[in-house]
Formats: sequence, C-alpha cells, structure tokens
Amino acid sequence: MARPSETNRKKAGLPAFAGSIAKRFPRVWKAYAQLGEEVSAAGPLNDRERRLVKLGLAIGSGSEGATHSHARQALSEGFSPAEVRQVAMLAITTLGFPSSAAALSWLDDVLPK
Repeated sequence: MARPSETNRKKAGLPAFAGSIAKRFPRVWKAYAQLGEEVSAAGPLNDRERRLVKLGLAIGSGSEGATHSHARQALSEGFSPAEVRQVAMLAITTLGFPSSAAALSWLDDVLPK
C-alpha cells in the first residue's frame, strides 16, 4: 500500500497552533506523524478516499479546526469546493441538519464562494 505522498503533506502545511506543538514537542510530533503514515498505509483506501473520510470524521466529531484543516488540504489536493461541500451535505441524514449547517458554515470560512 502506498503511503500518502510527501508532496501533498507539505503542500498544505501545518495550521499555526499545530506547528507550534510540533516545534515545542518534536519527538511527540514525529511519533504522531509516523502513526498517521502507518494508519494511512494499513488499508486499501487511496489518497482521495482517505481525504474525504478524514473530512467526514472532522465534521462528525464537531471539530471546527479539523474541518478547516481538512477542507484546506482537500482544496490543495485538487478537490473542488462542490466536492468538499457535499461531505457536509451528506451529514444531514447521519448527524442532523444543525450539525450539517455548522459544518457548512465552517467550510464557508475556507472555501471560495
């Protein structure tokens, strides 16, 4: 199984606070990054599928910061704004309308109008 491309990981960069954690605790961040690489390689999903799953998990967990981050990464990896927004729309039937609306508002923070 191929590992996530180094180009994709570097393209998006780290959000400011995550970057500060990485600088303050480099060994922990290195272990965390290694875990991410290992779980990405542990199954048959490709890079695109994993990105959408991660975005969906961020939305489902109610994490505005993670939703912003995964939306930015999705754009940098070639997803269209419409594809990213559809993930939030799919949340309506699973998470409910209020959660989906919140996710759409978070996506509007980072997606082109």
